[in-house]
Amino acid sequence: MLRSVSGVIAGVLVMWLVVAGIEFASHVIFPPPAGLDPMQPADLEKILAASPAAALAMVVAAWTLGAFAGGWIAAKIASHPRVAAILVALAVMGGVAGMIAMMPHHPVWMSTLGLLLPIPAALLAARLARPRMPPLLKAA
Repeated sequence: MLRSVSGVIAGVLVMWLVVAGIEFASHVIFPPPAGLDPMQPADLEKILAASPAAALAMVVAAWTLGAFAGGWIAAKIASHPRVAAILVALAVMGGVAGMIAMMPHHPVWMSTLGLLLPIPAALLAARLARPRMPPLLKAA
């Protein structure tokens, strides 16, 4: 039980670092308009409206890769790898839902992908984190 809880905590931390890193890179590549502060909720709607599709795609990639990386770490550590990976994906989806609620004018494709991709990404990561056992050799 302790391994699973530790795995989820480590996975959420890694997920957060990956999402924050990619979103930071997105702000470097696609800086927000001058005079707008991404830390101010009132300015976020304006930044979202002015962002090119590539910047929004980077945010969706951040959510998906965050779920993958966090799910992989969680699965590597936890005694219940799939459950741990799914919990990390649910944390991502909770963040996505919070962003949608805070800024309801997200493009539909962005919101949809942000809610659909984290669980498959985390499950793939869990599968890759736990290599399959080789088949038993048959006696001749």
